[in-house]
Amino acid sequence: MDLHNTPLANEFFEHIAVKPATTVAFLEGPAVAADGTVYFSDIINNRIMKFDPSKNERSVWRTPSGRTNGLLFDAQGRLLACEGNEFGPNDGNRRITRTDLKTGKVEVLTERFEGKRYNSPNDIAARSNGQIFFTDPCYDDRTTMELDHDSVYRIDPDGSVQRILTQPAIQRPNGIHLSPDEKTLYLVDSCPVAGGNRKIWAFDLSDAGVPSQQRLVFDFAPGRGGDGMTVDQQGNLYIAGGVSRARGPHESTDVPPAIWIIRPDGKLLGQLPIPEDVITNVTFGGDDLRTLYVTAGKTLFSTRTTVRGWAVHRKG
Repeated sequence: MDLHNTPLANEFFEHIAVKPATTVAFLEGPAVAADGTVYFSDIINNRIMKFDPSKNERSVWRTPSGRTNGLLFDAQGRLLACEGNEFGPNDGNRRITRTDLKTGKVEVLTERFEGKRYNSPNDIAARSNGQIFFTDPCYDDRTTMELDHDSVYRIDPDGSVQRILTQPAIQRPNGIHLSPDEKTLYLVDSCPVAGGNRKIWAFDLSDAGVPSQQRLVFDFAPGRGGDGMTVDQQGNLYIAGGVSRARGPHESTDVPPAIWIIRPDGKLLGQLPIPEDVITNVTFGGDDLRTLYVTAGKTLFSTRTTVRGWAVHRKG
């Protein structure tokens, strides 16, 4: 029997379509330690998970996590975390923390800007010189916002914080990353309103961490645009984006869920389809930085690449 040609059971259902009734996990923010361990966020369940690929074992690493979203290892191998404020009863910590995995010490790097709590820190990038960049949009209940803007910030090595990008230059900052030479800042600008940005921006980045020369790399409109991203050592962008089921009139299914590989000059090189909604983020790991990990829905995916990835804590 050819099951691919089985007719639809129209007479049994009001509509031949299914949609999610509820969601029990929402994975985000994968980051891979030098020893190969993968850390990733489960925002809905307010925890950080850990996966050991050498043993094929997963476990809960931290709970509660403060509604952690994006994760990243800095140049010294410490885990940076965007503790957000989504998918829960307004119980996110709304701050940036840094954990020394050797000692377990957790430092709060910033939790307020000009006396006001952040919206929901989302994603993070780090330079070899100690500068940290993070995005602070609000994708959930915007009545919780104390700040009247969705912005990008820089934390300097002395602990001071500067707002470096905001409206009208950008709309809703999401994923953020650096080029392998750390001289270009890439930003996902994904605004979930009708006609909102679905753009990937690039900025020149000065030694002081000041962005300039804003330019468009790619526009995913009208589909769901990018979320998180990473880069390989050739400078190509790997962007988690797209959706198989539109979640409202603000987006379409023109962009299917995939890892979209795009050159810095904007040329689309190809896609790696991901068979699950909603695809959120991507990073490189493995002994040779050629294992690509992808978070999407309830699943952590992996695949092997032909090009070596780039990570600030594994530049050597």
